[in-house]
Amino acid sequence: MSACNGSGTTAIDFDAITAYQRYKLMASLIVPRPIALITTLGVDGVVNAAPFSMFAMVGEDPPLLMVSINREQDDLRRKDTAVNIDATGEFVVHIADEPIADQMHRCGEAVPAWCSEPDMVGLKVIDDTTIRPPRLAQAPVAFECQLHQRIDIDSRHIYFGRILRLHTRAGLVDTDTWRVRLQDYHPVGRFGASFYLTSRDRFTLSGNRSGDIDEI
Repeated sequence: MSACNGSGTTAIDFDAITAYQRYKLMASLIVPRPIALITTLGVDGVVNAAPFSMFAMVGEDPPLLMVSINREQDDLRRKDTAVNIDATGEFVVHIADEPIADQMHRCGEAVPAWCSEPDMVGLKVIDDTTIRPPRLAQAPVAFECQLHQRIDIDSRHIYFGRILRLHTRAGLVDTDTWRVRLQDYHPVGRFGASFYLTSRDRFTLSGNRSGDIDEI
């Protein structure tokens, strides 16, 4: 299963441990992770909101992002977010910052499908999107997404969303230079276990980087 070698490291054979053990290791080591606070609309009109940290930017042409959602063994236990995306093909991805971190976390509580998490935690919804799910007023960033593709693996449904429209807090983006005023942007990230972290402790590194395309 694992062995120490001469270099002072421990090697762990992923085929020799359980899926849950792999999850614990990966989720605690591949950090920090951005958090997608996703709103969807149920077939009954209920606005659902839930946070997911298995989330990433995929590419800019087309503009795609990805969210990975637990795959349950029966439809009765499927995540409302997955059910709603499958039904409507639409969702809004918000980036949570420090002022709404607690509300974001509470949106992850297990509640019945008829319970609207934004109402439960005090997040205001705004129906000014071009798609059916509304966005959250307090979030600094919201991406309106249309389902581009779904890939199923044994443990998860992986959704790729094509970004149709972006909403940002007033003043956060300079639309002349297309730069984000990062000094005013303080998203929170997911660390291992139940830990979160802020993005205030920042530093730069010099090097031979050219342009604005991030390859790291």
